[in-house]
Order: sequence, then structure tokens, then C-alpha cells
Amino acid sequence: MSISISAAFKDQEIFVTGGTGFVGKALIEKLLRSCPTLSRIYVLLRPKKGVAIESRLEALLNCKLYERLRREQPHTLAKVVPIGGDVTQLGLGISESDLKRLTNVTIVYHSAASVRFDDPLRDAILMNTRGTHELIKLALTWKKLRAFVHVSTTYSNPTELEVEERIYPPYADWRTTIKLAETYDEETLDVFNLKYGNFQPNTYTFTKSLAEHVANDYKDQLPIFIFRPSIVISTLEEPVPGWADNFNGPTGMLVACAVGILRSQNCDPNIVADFVPADVVVRGLILSSFKYLQEAPAKDQPIGVFNCATANISPITMGQVIDIGKRYIRQNPFEKTLWLPGGSITMCPVLHFLRFITMHIMMAIVVDFLLRLTNEKPFLLKLQRRIFAAFQALHIFAITEWHFQNDNFKSLHDSVPENEISIFGFMQYSNIDYVKFFRNGIRGAKEYLLHETPESSRGAMLRIKIFYVLDCLFRAIVYGFLLRIVYKLAVRIFLS
Repeated sequence: MSISISAAFKDQEIFVTGGTGFVGKALIEKLLRSCPTLSRIYVLLRPKKGVAIESRLEALLNCKLYERLRREQPHTLAKVVPIGGDVTQLGLGISESDLKRLTNVTIVYHSAASVRFDDPLRDAILMNTRGTHELIKLALTWKKLRAFVHVSTTYSNPTELEVEERIYPPYADWRTTIKLAETYDEETLDVFNLKYGNFQPNTYTFTKSLAEHVANDYKDQLPIFIFRPSIVISTLEEPVPGWADNFNGPTGMLVACAVGILRSQNCDPNIVADFVPADVVVRGLILSSFKYLQEAPAKDQPIGVFNCATANISPITMGQVIDIGKRYIRQNPFEKTLWLPGGSITMCPVLHFLRFITMHIMMAIVVDFLLRLTNEKPFLLKLQRRIFAAFQALHIFAITEWHFQNDNFKSLHDSVPENEISIFGFMQYSNIDYVKFFRNGIRGAKEYLLHETPESSRGAMLRIKIFYVLDCLFRAIVYGFLLRIVYKLAVRIFLS
């Protein structure tokens, strides 16, 4: 008879980094709710802008994600213990007294990372690569440790379009890279960024790849393995459908389209995007550590790697995401809409540039001008610059299709006892109803990201109708102006 997953976590002491991040929040909530007999969860937190770690923990546990837990099992919240520290510091900046509290840790979830693609190389190395090494050095002293989950990304080897569940050759030596970050300043390292990083798309993928090799070099000393989620999106089912806490991935794209500030994107609509719901990621994290709780990894064997990817389980293209989003955003518009929701994608960079000038820049100039007339602070042109920079950093991911092998990941589902499949399984979610999923995602974005009501007000519905008329008028003026210019040029060329 298979051991219960919930029972396997009884009395376990868990250490989590990145607990205030998207995946970290969901992981802590799921552990408390589905494994309530665990001993405690230590969460690494750093004081932020003068706010003590106790206050940060209180804010974390009071967020909307934890409403169900507060309602059903409020006593479990006392099991979360804050540990002061910082992943970018040596020794993670943890005090001696706190280190003594961690001596009985049995499971580590290392999900802390900078996910900003435009971070300076030095900052990304210190957090993503050196931070992993510093945690591993601490974990070597935890004699009761049974599972160390290093959370990476399926895009840690972006030069490989067919990504297997294994370690790939390093782009650089991680020890040398850490030494460089400790020796040279930010500006100096940025000069050599592209060359030293082997022309990686960004500092995030480069430093996460190096972190995998840090983990690999300690595989014979620790029960460590690598868990690679793809693009994490809003929850599919639990604790509530549609929860998200950031604008990454398609959520940000849909919100930008919904408020009317994203009208065009240079992207391949036929790409099968690899999106994985946050609750599927969390279940995978728990199941992978459960596997190691049951059986210690064999010595002198390749490090375990799990590609948490779902494109071959429930595929969807970028074009389908946009079509679903445009359809349901207008049925349930946002209160903060600035223009008619819409937007489209194109593979033609020239057409995208023309759309960007006419639909992004010119619209931003008009809106900012109107804001000045009403004594409001203009912001849209500045925001459009930020959107342009963000999508430039993400462009490679919008025109490239990766295929992730995930047999190891899918096999985790097979270890789930029959009576716990609804709690910990994930293969039952194959062939996701993406129309329902993104409808919930739109509702979730309204409620959790923009702090609006899940359903639109009458005022929001009226504004959509007004914006529709204005959008048609604006398009007529702009395209009429462009046609007039083209006509004059054609006449001048004909007459000459």
C-alpha cells in the first residue's frame, strides 16, 4: 500500500526561499492546507524599506491567496516562522541564533531568484548563482536533510530547442563567475555581458543555468535535484481559480491588452507556448520532494531533473491566447481601461513598427495631452517606453518554440495514491479548457492584480462602448493622414 503523501510530511521541518514570490506563496499555502501535520515552515525574509520581517510575514499570510486557509485551517498559520536574511548576502545573511533554529530542517525549497530579464549581470550572479551556493553550504550542515529542491527554469538552456531532463554543458565556470561578480563593479561586468554569457538572451537564463551546475557539483553530498517550471501562469483550480500575483507571461499581455495600452506585438501566433498553472507547479514541487522522502538518491548517478512543462499535455498557441483574451475582455472589461481593449500579433517587424508608432506612441501622446489639460500627471508615454523595453527582452521567447521532454515530471503523478489524486495529482488536468481558464484568469487579474471587482460595473461597460466609437474615429484620422501622405508621394513620383 502506498504511503499517504500528506502523512509523509508529518513532522517535517521545511525551509523556503522566495516565499514572497509567485510560486513561493502558492507552495506555502498548499503545504499548510494539504499537509497540515508538518512541523513548521521557515521562510527566508529580508527587511524591506524599514518593514520588519514579522510584518512582512503577517502581510504574506493575510493576502487573498490565504483566505481559504484562514477559513478552513487557521491554526496552521502559526507553523510559518520568519528567518531574517538575504539571498544576495554571504551565508544568506542569517544570524547565528536563526542558524541554530534550522539544524533540524529536512526539506529545502530554493525558489528565490531575480526573474527580471534586464537585471545587471552582477546582480543576477549574486542572487541566482552565488545565492544557490550559499544555501547549499548551509544545507551541508543540516544532518537531517532528506530533500533539497532547486527551482530552476526550463529556459536555463535556451540554445537547446529540444530540452531533455538532464544537465547540459555549462556556458561558463560558476566559481569563476561568482569571483568576477565579487571583484568587479556593475558597469565593468555589463561591458562583457554578452560575450561572457555566450550571447544568452538575458542575464536570468545565464545565471540560472550556472546555478544548475552549482547544484550538480554537490549531488553526491546532498539529496539535491533540479525542478524546472516553464512559464508559470495563474492557478487552474486551487486554492481559487485564476489567482496570480504578477504580470509575467500571458497574464501581463492580457492585462495590457485589456486596459488598451498594448495594441501590437511582434510574435509568431503559431508558436505552442509552454504555460503551466501555478497550482500544477506546486503539486509537482511537493511530489518531487515526496519522491526523495521515500527513497534517497543513489550516489554517483546523474542529478535528478524534472521539466515541469505542459505543452505536450495541454497545448495552446500564442494566437489562441490572444483570441480568447480579446473575446472575453470585452465581455468583462476592466475598470481602469484607458482605451478600447484589443491588440494583435504579427511576424512582420515593419508592420509591428508601424502599429507601434500609430497605436502606441501616437495614442500615448494624445492621452498624455488630455491628462495635462485636466491637470493630471501624464504617464502613458513613459509606460509605453517600459512596455517596449520589456518586450524587447522577451522577444526571443515570442518567436521561438522549445520542446521540453517531461517524462520524469509526468511520472511523479504515478506515485500519487488513488485517494489523493484530487489533492496532489496533475495529469487529470490534461486537455485544459483554456477558454474557461483564461476567463478565470481575467477575473483573477481584475481582483488580485488591479484590485477591482471580478465582474465589470455598468460604468466600465459604458466606457467600452464610448472607446469603441473613439477608436474608430482615431483610426480613421490616422489612416486618412497616412493615405494622404502616400497619395502625395505617389503623385510627386508620377509627375517627376
